[in-house]
Amino acid sequence: MRRIRIALAVLALAAGCAHAQTSVTLYGTVDLPVEHLTNAGGGSLTRMPGLTGSVPSRLGFRGVEDLGGGLRALFTLEEGISVDSGTLNQGGRAFGRQSWVGLANEWGQLSLGRQYSMLFWSQTDADLLGPNMFGSGSLDNYLPNARVDNAIAYRGTFGGLSLGATWSPGRDAVNAGPSPAGTNCAGESNTDHQACRQWSLLAKYDSKDWGVAAAVDNMRGGAGAFAGLTSSSLTDQRTTLDGWVRFSALKLGAGLIQRKNEGSATTPHSDLWYAGASYPIGPVLLEGEFFKLDFKDSANGAKLWALRSTYFLSKRTALYATAGHIANSGTLALSVSNAAAGGAPNPGGSQTGIGAGIRHSF
Repeated sequence: MRRIRIALAVLALAAGCAHAQTSVTLYGTVDLPVEHLTNAGGGSLTRMPGLTGSVPSRLGFRGVEDLGGGLRALFTLEEGISVDSGTLNQGGRAFGRQSWVGLANEWGQLSLGRQYSMLFWSQTDADLLGPNMFGSGSLDNYLPNARVDNAIAYRGTFGGLSLGATWSPGRDAVNAGPSPAGTNCAGESNTDHQACRQWSLLAKYDSKDWGVAAAVDNMRGGAGAFAGLTSSSLTDQRTTLDGWVRFSALKLGAGLIQRKNEGSATTPHSDLWYAGASYPIGPVLLEGEFFKLDFKDSANGAKLWALRSTYFLSKRTALYATAGHIANSGTLALSVSNAAAGGAPNPGGSQTGIGAGIRHSF
């Protein structure tokens, strides 16, 4: 009996140690703005958009377990929230932003599930406004929504060098429409092995005061896919090179994204240039960025200017104001705002947007 009690005590102690090595974190961001757009189909539009403000709202769970010998088990479950209506983004998915499990050690991280493309990670430092309501997502809505279903991903950091890759046999198994990144391309087919496949590569180097990144994102089409990619013989590829540099408190970032979209019969080739700066003044962070979208052999194009001022009430809570202006050319009709669907100007028209909001992170 005494031996049984000792064994039970040892088991209880071991269970307590194992529990101490495992942690699960609840985290999130609640960000909600009000924006006003001019020339929204001929009139003005005032709304409380649900896709993004300064950043998209989200609720997530992140876990890690120490398996010993430097090996860790990891997972992330993260859902996008439309705070204006209390609904889920990414087409109503429960965990549409991220949903993956993996293992990591000193050689990097291997993970399986719905994850970011390496194109997303290449932009995080150079594109200073990122997913702001007026920004790069207004010219290419894939950029802040570069996620892939059924993905096998690797990321490793060795000193200042980061390397990464993803591969997926079916990049949009649960169509994300009507969200901006919906593609309706499930793949994982036994009759067409190339349908809806996706791969991406990343090489990134960061030091204390500067960094550069290069990435490629390649998506294949499939039967019924959106945006003209209706065959697995067609691809949509983005290739980027970008960088950033810091001079004391001033940060500068710039980059180029070249796109070859075989799903477009009229404008398959495009270049998206951007350059921006950020500078803190006490509790206020000032940011500005310029974007230029050119379609080769076409009159279509757009230029966008965006500014944002963020006042930090604390480390977690901030007030912000942002403004943007887009000038379309040719028959292009892109909205200055990517914060919600709709609200685009007439073809070839210009549009100005202003917005202000509150952001809290936990």
